[in-house]
Amino acid sequence: MKDYVVGQVRDIIRGGHSVFARKIKRILMIILKSPSYVMAVPIVLALRIIRPWLIVRLGGLISSRIGHFAGNTELHLCEYDGGVNRPERRHIDIFYFATWPICNQQLAKMWKRTLRVWPAWILAPIARINQLIPGGAVHEACNTLNDRDVHNLLDEISPHLDFTAQEEAKGQANLQLMGIPLGSPFVCLTARDSAYLESHIKGADFRYHNYRDVDVQNYVLAAEELASRGYYVLRMGSKVHASINSDHPMVIDYATNGMRSDFMDIYLGANCTFCISCGTGFDAIPILFRRPVAFVNHVPIGLLVTCQKNTLAITKHHVSKIDGRELSLREILNSDVGLAYLSSDYESKDIRLIENTPEEICDLVIEMDERLNGTWQSHEDDELLQQKFWKIFPVDAIDVYEGVSLHGEIRSHFGASFLQNNRWWLE
Repeated sequence: MKDYVVGQVRDIIRGGHSVFARKIKRILMIILKSPSYVMAVPIVLALRIIRPWLIVRLGGLISSRIGHFAGNTELHLCEYDGGVNRPERRHIDIFYFATWPICNQQLAKMWKRTLRVWPAWILAPIARINQLIPGGAVHEACNTLNDRDVHNLLDEISPHLDFTAQEEAKGQANLQLMGIPLGSPFVCLTARDSAYLESHIKGADFRYHNYRDVDVQNYVLAAEELASRGYYVLRMGSKVHASINSDHPMVIDYATNGMRSDFMDIYLGANCTFCISCGTGFDAIPILFRRPVAFVNHVPIGLLVTCQKNTLAITKHHVSKIDGRELSLREILNSDVGLAYLSSDYESKDIRLIENTPEEICDLVIEMDERLNGTWQSHEDDELLQQKFWKIFPVDAIDVYEGVSLHGEIRSHFGASFLQNNRWWLE
C-alpha cells in the first residue's frame, strides 16, 4: 500500500519539472478561486489510493447542446455494453451535467433514471483537479469517439432510455391535442437556423456554423408529399426564425403553434416513423431511439452518418465562386472542404454552398418512405452508383480535432435519385 502511494507521487513528479510546475500553479490558482477545489484535492488523492480495489470514474455530460447530450451519452452506454472503454476491474461511474443551461429538462430527467448523476457543484471540482494531476485519465468516464458510432453499436444495442407509463399516456394525449389520431404515422422535420443558439446561449458568436443553415420553405414540397401519403409532418424547433408556409392540415408547425415542450421534443423524436434533418442537434433524439433519419443539405459531406442501415443522405451543392461551376465529389474532397467545420473554411476556398432543391428533398423522403414500407423500386444501376460514391467517399477519414476515426462499417445509403440525376458528380 505504501509503495503504491509513493509510486503515484513519483509518477506525478516524473511528468517533468516544468510541466509539473505549470500544473501545480494551475491547481493553486483554481483552489484560490473556490473553496470547493480545496476539498477536491484530497478526494482526488483518495481516488488514486483506492484504485487497486475500486476505480471511480467521473463523467461530465455536455448538457447544453441536445445533440451531444443525447448522442455522446447514448454512445458511451453503447460502448460500455459492447465492452469498449470499460474497465475489467471493479469500478463505478458517476456523472454530472457539465455545461449550462440544460438544453432539455425531459432528457435530463431520463438520464437521471438511467445514470448515477450527482450535482455538478460536487463533481465538477473533483473532475477538474483530477484532470490537472497526471495519471487521471483512468478516472474519466466518457465515450471514446464523441458522437461517431464507428463500432456500429447503434444497430446492435437497444436504446438506453424509455418512457414511464405516465409519460406514454401524456405523449399520446398531446398528440391528440395536436390533431394527430392515435396510431397515425408522423414524421419529424428539423431545418436548422441560427435562432436557437442565439437565444439559448447568450453572448456567444455562432456565425461560424452558418454554413449549415437552411431555408425551411424548401421543405414544403416534401412535407406535403408525405402528407398525401398519410403522414402527419411536424416541423420541429425550440426557437426558429420563420414558420413553414404550408396550409396542408397534416403539416403542423409544432415549433410555432404554442404546443412545443421539452417533453414532447423527446417523445416525438422517439416515436416518429422517421426524421428529416440537415445534420443538426435534434436528430440525435431519433437516432438515440433507433428511428430512421433522412439527411438533406448535409455538410460537411465527410461527416455523413454512415453507421446505421436505415439512414439516407444527400449533401448541399458546392459551387466555385471563381467560375460558377459546381464541383464534383472528388473536387469537393480535393478542395479540403470535405471535413470543413467553419463557414470561413468554405469562404477561404471560394466555395459557395447551395441548398438542395425542393425536388431533391422530396425525392429523398419518398425514397425513405418506400424503403421503409417495402415498395422501393431500384433502378438497374443504383447499386453501381452507390459503389462508385462510397469508393470516392473518405471512409477512412480522421477527425482533425480529436484524432479519431469518423466511420466504421458503411451501412447507410446516399440518395438514389440524386446520384441518378447527377451522374457527372461521380466522375
